[in-house]
Formats: sequence, structure tokens, C-alpha cells
Amino acid sequence: MPTPFVHLHTHTTYSLLDGATLLDPLIEHVRWLKQPAVAITDHGNLFGTIPFYTKARSAGIKPIIGCEVYMAKGSLLDKKPPEGPRDFYHLILLAQNSLGYQNLIRLVSHGYTEGFYYKPRIDKSLLRSHSSGLIALSGCLDGEIPTLLRQEQFASASVAAQDFLDIFGPDRFYLELQANGLHQQQRVNQGLIHVHRELGIPLVATNDCHYLKRGDADAHDLLLCIQTGTTITDTTRLRFGTDQLYVKSSEEMAEAFRELPQAITHTNLIAEQCTLEIPLHRTQLPRYNVPPPHTLDSFLETLAQQGLSARLAHHSGPLDQPKYERRLRTELLTICSMGFAGYFLIVWDIMKFARSRRIPVGPGRGSAAGSLVAYALGITELDPLAYDLLFERFLNPDRVSLPDIDMDFCMKRRQEVINYVTEKYGRDHVAQIITFGTLGAKAAIRDVGRVLDIPYDEVDTIAKLIPSQPNMTIAQALAEEPKLSALSASRPSVG
Repeated sequence: MPTPFVHLHTHTTYSLLDGATLLDPLIEHVRWLKQPAVAITDHGNLFGTIPFYTKARSAGIKPIIGCEVYMAKGSLLDKKPPEGPRDFYHLILLAQNSLGYQNLIRLVSHGYTEGFYYKPRIDKSLLRSHSSGLIALSGCLDGEIPTLLRQEQFASASVAAQDFLDIFGPDRFYLELQANGLHQQQRVNQGLIHVHRELGIPLVATNDCHYLKRGDADAHDLLLCIQTGTTITDTTRLRFGTDQLYVKSSEEMAEAFRELPQAITHTNLIAEQCTLEIPLHRTQLPRYNVPPPHTLDSFLETLAQQGLSARLAHHSGPLDQPKYERRLRTELLTICSMGFAGYFLIVWDIMKFARSRRIPVGPGRGSAAGSLVAYALGITELDPLAYDLLFERFLNPDRVSLPDIDMDFCMKRRQEVINYVTEKYGRDHVAQIITFGTLGAKAAIRDVGRVLDIPYDEVDTIAKLIPSQPNMTIAQALAEEPKLSALSASRPSVG
């Protein structure tokens, strides 16, 4: 029985329009292959980290968090048009531990905030400052060392290898061999073996997986066409030229590297060195600095009581003031006992800034409109008692969940608010939440039809047969729509 293999270079669908592997099938396939661990190394991002980590752990698979970063050829601050087709190399980074994970986050973040030029790039200077706790692999054919070997710049390749060796040391830098069926790769492998013998840098086998199984190569090719806006018949388009970039079995990898068994063994060694534990389900709220001698709770109570008094002073019609005061005390008791006073103060601070600058804000949206404290602080403009709104729908001590206050700002001046929050609370403590656009069934049909050069009217006819229901899949549409099913059976281009 061969030594279990660990895939250390794997792209998922979070390598947007480049990786074709979904997390759930990846983890299930790795478990079926009886491989003990797997890494994800998406292009320039860590989008899949938490879902991958939780799913892999639940399945008994060791998750290794990594990224295929883009390395600027010079400084990451140099954003001149490149002389060649691209001005960056690829490099695989894997987090060994918590320090490495934090450094990986810093590197990727710097790539977006400082080094972005077509891609989120870092450079060797930044890498040297944040290399602790990271293991590096030399990358695919677009890595610096493989690129120089392809260009037959053998001395420069050795110099580049020595650079990475100096940054990471002999135990945390590996030369990455691949058996992907490409003639160029075979030549590069020979060059990497030569560098290994010259400098003593260990070898490791990877497969640069972009799809799950060999039969998925054609679907991945279509995905590349969607990414580049080309068609399958375009002879100049981006294509990988191989069907070998799938999640291979340990037996397949052992056979491919039968003359270099240490390259297989090293995958397990690296996996053993990666011991990252990500603390999940721990609430870490930001800190609001209150003026002395206040505590968070006492400052919130003071502001809320002052705010309620001001609100009630302008109240029109009959007023049951004791009812308001009882409701305020009840809400404050709940908020403070659950540890959310600081959260309310931060939201109050943001809204106060916006109003002080005459930035238009929304009156209140969602369950937070049921909070009298939010109304008293000026976070919302709706009196919850006047409309019989329940505070418990927003925050309930019997059902512990984080408060969620939606704040709406004028689109034209929204950036002013973001700048204020960033300056006050620190750039390292402020982030915008990402959203992912996905292709629905109809959009996927239209995109694939375009890529396959199928006439538009034919594609349009097929797309219109997809039922207009939320979360509709193509498989579900085939099962539910007889006309689509019949069309699929009679015309191969549809099925």
C-alpha cells in the first residue's frame, strides 16, 4: 500500500472562474481516497478558509490553510504597465500555526490594499517581514523559479531559490514538482531537481488541482472561457492543455513520482507540521473607549437616559412616561448583561458622526427598530412603543445571538463614514463584508451557450424553459420540466 498522499496545491471555486471544485465534493472525495489532509490554495485570497476549515474538521480531514499568492517582480508599489504578458509570479504559502495564519492574512490584505495592480500582489520585502509560521512551495509553471527555468535562465533560477531559502530556511521552503502531462513541466521538473541537488532544498509533489476528477477537465475548460470572455473555438484563448489537474489518488501520485519517493513523503511531513487551530464561535467585539470614570455599561445607561428624556420632551399626545422608563431599564439590563454595551456605543458613535456631517441616514431597518435604547441613542428614528414593536425580536436573553443593527447612509457620502470608522478604530479593525455573485441556472445556460458558439435564439429557447423559481438548479429543471428533458434527450448540445 502506497504512502498516503496529501494534496498541498488545490484550487476551489473560490479561485473565481478558475477553480471548478466545490468544497463539499472535495472533502468527500479526499475522505474516499483515504487521504488524511488536504490544503486549499486559492488564487490571491482566503475566501474559503472558514467554510473549508469547518467542513474538513467535521469530516475527519485535517484542513491546511494556504494561498497561491501573486509575487510582484519588483516592488508591490510599482504599478507601471508590465513589459511582458504579466508582472507577477505565483508562490504557494501554507499556514503552519496561528502566527503563520496571521501572517498569511496580513500578506493577502497588503496585496489588496497596497499592491493591487490587476492582481493582489505582494513582494519579497513584505514576505520577508511576514514569513514566520509559513511554509512556501515554489509554485506552478508561473512561479519565479519555474519561469526562469522555462526561460533557460538557470543561474537566475538558483539565485531566486536561494532568496526563498534565506527567507524561509531549509525546513520551510520546498521545490514543487508536478506530473501534469505538460512537456514544459517535465523540463522544469528536471531543472528543479538540479536546483535541489545544488542547494539542498527538499522536493515536494503537488498536482495544482483545478477540478475534482479527470472527467471534469472539459467543464473546467468552459469555465476558463467564461472567465476570459472567449469561445471554445478561439485558438488563441487561455487553456491549460491537459486533463491531469484533478485530485489524484495516492496510488496515482506514487506512480507518477516512483523515482522520487521523498517528494511524496514530504507531503505528509508538511501536513504534520501544519497544526493551525482557528478559534471559532468566540465573539470578539471591538472596544469602545469611554470617558473616565465611566464603564461601558454606565456610559451607555447615561446616554440612553439622556436621549430618552430628549425624545420624550418632544413627544406629542398622551404620554405614559413610566412605561418608557420601565422598557428602557429592561432593555439596558438585557444589553449590558449580554455584554453588548460596547456594540451599541460604537453604532451610536457612527450615527452621531454621520448626523454631525449632515450625511443622510436611514430611519431604521430590521429588528433593531424594536429597541427603545436604539431610539433613545438616535440610532433609529422610530418609537417602538408607538408601534408596539417587540425588543425581544431584536435581542432575546433566552436565545443568545449577536445584535444586528442595519445602518443606511447616503450612497454619495457613504465613503466618508467608512473613512471615519477606519481612522477612529484602526485600519486593522475595519473590513467590508464580501458578497459573491453566482450563476443561476438560466445565466449558466446562457454563458455556456455563448462559449460553445450555439446560436443565441437556440440558447434563449433553452434558457426560457428553466422554471423561474429561487435556487433552481439545472438538474432540478430537467426533472421538473418535460419540454427541457425531451430537448435534452433529443439534442446532445442541450444535455
